[in-house]
Amino acid sequence: MYATLLTSFHNNILTITINRPDKLNALNKQVFDDLDKVFDIVYNNPDIRSVIITGAGNKSFVAGADILEFKDFNSEEGKALSLRGHQVFFKIENCPKPVVAAVNGFALGGGCELAMSCHFRIASRNAKFGQPEVNLGLLPGYGGTQRLVQLVGKAKAMELLFSAAIINADEALSLRLVNYVVDEAELLNKANEVLSVINTKSPNAIAQCIVAANAVFDETKNGYQVEATAFGNCFQSTEMIEGVGAFLEKRKPDFSKHL
Repeated sequence: MYATLLTSFHNNILTITINRPDKLNALNKQVFDDLDKVFDIVYNNPDIRSVIITGAGNKSFVAGADILEFKDFNSEEGKALSLRGHQVFFKIENCPKPVVAAVNGFALGGGCELAMSCHFRIASRNAKFGQPEVNLGLLPGYGGTQRLVQLVGKAKAMELLFSAAIINADEALSLRLVNYVVDEAELLNKANEVLSVINTKSPNAIAQCIVAANAVFDETKNGYQVEATAFGNCFQSTEMIEGVGAFLEKRKPDFSKHL
């Protein structure tokens, strides 16, 4: 179904594996097209409650962009490439269902940017993160200058962007770039474990949390107003009736029957 992705589905969790191991899963036009298509399905298939993105093999999540594909671009072509990356990564960031990056090995350049577009990240102990674009006379073009500042703060982000430094999983954890660091063999298990808990919660409430939390970084929006609107929207949902009813009846809510 996809030229560059493998997918599997279990317990309402869709796992998307970027499958270009001979290229260390580097991003190219086809990967962007395939990610665009698969997230159309994620958005529209109610059976999919959450998503894991990972890379094939044990060396690399995504080692960066496929440089050969754009080495001869002019400025307009370069800008169009950046905007295409923005489009697909915004689609991931604004997905109404939780998307977790399970980072195995290198997450460099566009790979780091892809991981940062996910709602949070879990790293294996061999993971490496960095934005080394200045070594190529470039800067990150898929949202990396924005999301890195949001996640680790401006001063540290500037240092990482200017120096092209590569950091390991433990430093990424200390910078709050990742939520967990686990042994490589446990990476997907941990991602599934976390999402299995999340999947028991109200899907509508989670979708509204995503909308409200993303508004923090949107200067065109008043985040508090977005939150109030999202809060109000929940009162139109049968999931809210189930959740409140379960609380008052001292039982666990079952949101699955309200999907």
